[in-house]
Amino acid sequence: MNDYGLLSIVPPLLTICVALYSRNVLFALITGVFSGALIIADFNPFYAVLEAMENQVLKEVTTGSQVQVILIIFVIGGFVKLLEVSGGAAAFANKLTRFVTSPAKAQLLVWLSGLGIFFTDSGNSLIVGPLYRSVFDQLKISREKLAYILDTTSAPISILIPFIAWGAYITSLIDKAYAEIGLSENAFSVLLKVFPYQFYAFLALATVPIIIFIGKDFGPMRKAQEQLLKRLDNNIEVDKDTALSAKQVTTERVGVFLYPLAVMLLLIGGLIVWHATHGGLSSTHIYSTLAIAYLAASFTCMEMMRRQQSVSYSDSLMIFIKGAESLVYISIVLVLAWSLSSITKDLNTAQYLSSIITGKVSPLYFPMIIFALGALISLTTGSSYGTFAILMSIAIPVGFDMGASMYLTIAAVLSGGLFGDHVSPISDTTVLASAGAECDHLAHVTTQAAYAGVTGFVALMAFGLAGVYESPYVLPVSIIVLFIVLSVLMKVLNRENTSEPRHLP
Repeated sequence: MNDYGLLSIVPPLLTICVALYSRNVLFALITGVFSGALIIADFNPFYAVLEAMENQVLKEVTTGSQVQVILIIFVIGGFVKLLEVSGGAAAFANKLTRFVTSPAKAQLLVWLSGLGIFFTDSGNSLIVGPLYRSVFDQLKISREKLAYILDTTSAPISILIPFIAWGAYITSLIDKAYAEIGLSENAFSVLLKVFPYQFYAFLALATVPIIIFIGKDFGPMRKAQEQLLKRLDNNIEVDKDTALSAKQVTTERVGVFLYPLAVMLLLIGGLIVWHATHGGLSSTHIYSTLAIAYLAASFTCMEMMRRQQSVSYSDSLMIFIKGAESLVYISIVLVLAWSLSSITKDLNTAQYLSSIITGKVSPLYFPMIIFALGALISLTTGSSYGTFAILMSIAIPVGFDMGASMYLTIAAVLSGGLFGDHVSPISDTTVLASAGAECDHLAHVTTQAAYAGVTGFVALMAFGLAGVYESPYVLPVSIIVLFIVLSVLMKVLNRENTSEPRHLP
């Protein structure tokens, strides 16, 4: 194993710095991948190009699970385009705004919908996002807020469900690490005992309704909302025309949205239950379920367009393909993000970061350190899965030797990896949340970072408290603390704008 030392953290850090400076995600990812390839190739430019293309990019494109994700993205893109062209999405949004009469209700509905799509972190944003984009537009809520809610209800809910792919993956890591140190406790029962200590997941999910209840924003999210309102004020006539056309959408077109959606949800629910009762769920089962459900929903939409709007199957197919093409950019970003993650694995970035703190902390504060280290690894690699795999095999043996709580240690690995992934601009779930909301990716990253940062800080403090008093009651206490912290921040940071009307009632 090559020891690249400090060089191992250069590619991810360079990627993040270039992304924030240039606001060009593709350029930043290409820079990160090539810089990592240069390091692996001993700074030979020719071999670096070969390394980047052959052993990183093409390798990631041909990996089975990665191809499955890209295909699902294309299918979902085609389905969404059909709904848009048919007028079904606009009709649904117009209908929904009669019941969702306030921004607060709209945000709460997105949050609840995200909790309901617990079986896939990658598909969550692409399923829920398109349903509410038009609703958020009509209610004058920023797309950045939609992307934030989508991102906050994807991985944080998935990691709490023990019987889906996340649970199976985590239990396999626990089982392996326990076997290496001679512990025989059942991995699934361990995961259940870890459940109340997954502080970041619970706090992230709680942050959304807390912000909705407070009714204000702060930091970049507030600026994004204010910029949206200014743009709308400058284009008030256009908004009137848009509202008028929305009202003129026929009632029949709502069915073009609802029937395909019903087909999709029924197939997803039915196939998930079938797989769960016939051998268990795997990531392949999840992806095949999504593909089947979305294709069936697309065919349903095509048939309804043929009957109600006289649109031929060939024209519908071209619309579907056009929708798939619109997500090519997102797919390229994902491939490059995966390639950068592969680069960091080859450079042993996680092991280097882990070596910095191993053997240098008290058992009581070991979970706090593991949380912070997991966040750093996940932030720089863009992969919570990769962070779990590497850090679990290190943290459990080290924590066991130090006498630290195994349950808190495992929870710290999971929470830290989740937090870092949540704020990382190169995370696939972060990219997909931007895609689901059709929001500028770096705008989503910067607006989300302030909220996630507060949540992460409270989670860090929760692990500190749990290290001293290991009790499930730390979770409700931390949620109360989160509410107080957010309330104070909203009050203090909005004090200079108290005369301005807020966008939430």
